[in-house]
Amino acid sequence: MADVASAGGLPIVCAGVAVGHNGTRILADVDLAVTRGNLTLILGPNGSGKSTLLRVLHGLLTPTAGTISWGGASVRPRRHAMVFQRAVLLRRSAAANIRYALDLAGVRGAEAESRIDDALAEVGLRALAGRSARVLSGGEQQRLALARAWALRPEVLFLDEPTASLDPKASRAVEEIVRGIHARGTTVVMTTHNLAQAKRLAYDVVFLHEGRLVEQSPAQGFFNAPRTSEAAAFLEGERL
Repeated sequence: MADVASAGGLPIVCAGVAVGHNGTRILADVDLAVTRGNLTLILGPNGSGKSTLLRVLHGLLTPTAGTISWGGASVRPRRHAMVFQRAVLLRRSAAANIRYALDLAGVRGAEAESRIDDALAEVGLRALAGRSARVLSGGEQQRLALARAWALRPEVLFLDEPTASLDPKASRAVEEIVRGIHARGTTVVMTTHNLAQAKRLAYDVVFLHEGRLVEQSPAQGFFNAPRTSEAAAFLEGERL
């Protein structure tokens, strides 16, 4: 797997970001900076705004208040990618799914074929390159979604609970792929409801409670000595 070259879409900075829908507050007054090279886990109870924040960071969702910038610019760079909880795949072969994404990004010919082979090999699906994506197992589909994202050589990869519907073995396989992508220079921002997984992966933790960012700290400090009562109660509840 090739390393990711430096690009200009970082840091991602949220200042006073708020999101609301039909009078309901989803996020409020979020100040956050995502810096190059980090592997950040967004944690919080159900309904705390984790997925909404991820979409704001990726540029899929426009805040109703506040500002967001990518590397100092107000327009999101192209070299970002996102993988959702359930893989969204075309009715094509595994290789063709990646080829389609590369074609949209303007990568074609020999370079595209090299990236397809590289990405499928990295996630352990090279032998299934010609198989229809729709008949792959759930874990294989999620690995294919990661391969498709990685083939774009993203500067930042956003992952929205990518193992939520997978069994433990498939989840660990996805975690190893995420570690490999991060190790090669991609900044990763991920939501999860799995604290054990967060402890295995996170360098940095962002904790949301009722739509507010109440704590951001290095992972070891967050799990061993949370600074806020909300985070402490969340961690204690997960242990019960």
